Amino acid sequence: MPLQFFPNKPHFDFMQKRWYGFAFSIALTLLSMGVLFTKGLNLGIDFTGGILMEVHTEKEADLGKMREALNHQGFGEISLQNMGSPNDVMIRIQMTHDEDQSKITAKVKEVLAGEADGQVDYRKIDFVGPTIGQELVNNGIMAVLCSFAAIMLYVWFRFEWQYGVGAIIALAHDSIMILGFFAVTRFEFGLTAVAAILTIVGYSINDSVVIYDRIRENMRRYKKMSMFELINNSINETLSRTILTASTTLLAALALALFGGEVIEGFSWAMVFGVVIGTYSSIYLSAPALYYLQIRPNATPEPAAA
Repeated sequence: MPLQFFPNKPHFDFMQKRWYGFAFSIALTLLSMGVLFTKGLNLGIDFTGGILMEVHTEKEADLGKMREALNHQGFGEISLQNMGSPNDVMIRIQMTHDEDQSKITAKVKEVLAGEADGQVDYRKIDFVGPTIGQELVNNGIMAVLCSFAAIMLYVWFRFEWQYGVGAIIALAHDSIMILGFFAVTRFEFGLTAVAAILTIVGYSINDSVVIYDRIRENMRRYKKMSMFELINNSINETLSRTILTASTTLLAALALALFGGEVIEGFSWAMVFGVVIGTYSSIYLSAPALYYLQIRPNATPEPAAA
């Protein structure tokens, strides 16, 4: 017997409460867009260009001392943070001009050799030019837009065009929420953040397709049932699967967020937030949207509220 969250089919009236979901989504969308326009994203060197160095010091690193010494060199915006232990340091140097990165790297090594106690090992040094950073921005935007188009076409051909529109509404909502999350939390927004958006988009559409499948099955089975009741029943019939899937995914994402370290911290917490938002949007946005897209033109009207 398959594992179920509810022993019997639940009877939650999601459709009757859909307006609360719409209002909540509109409020969050406006808030996210407001933060994006006022604060913007904390872009990483993937998009701005710069140098990323992972350094291991023999003795515990004094970040304040190292930061002060590097700031006196006038390299540009510099950030330092520990990576799991006091001896491991990540150094980011953001540059807005096409400067000689090899000379800057040599100067950084010279400064650290004088400031750090003991030997300094350089485990990783990455260079990203401003021109390449702009190309990565364009490619990241194109990747998200292409994924939206591909998903809409897939859902359209598998179901009907109304399902594709409903899916895109939910995915656009989820993407704006993730951008707002990065704007509020100030986690670095780089290629890993784009990967988080695409992962959440994939998770969300999978959740929506499961509900869409049940809606299509019930439309064939209950030809005279109102769409209002049919959509509500379909959400309830798949709710156990939705909760179990979200719970197991959240456990994995939480493990990454709590124990994965600072390097993937932004990605991991975005996944945690995205799973919750993706589950919410599949129930309160993508499914109820079909009610207004005339998926069954001769459907009976919405029942009166009790």
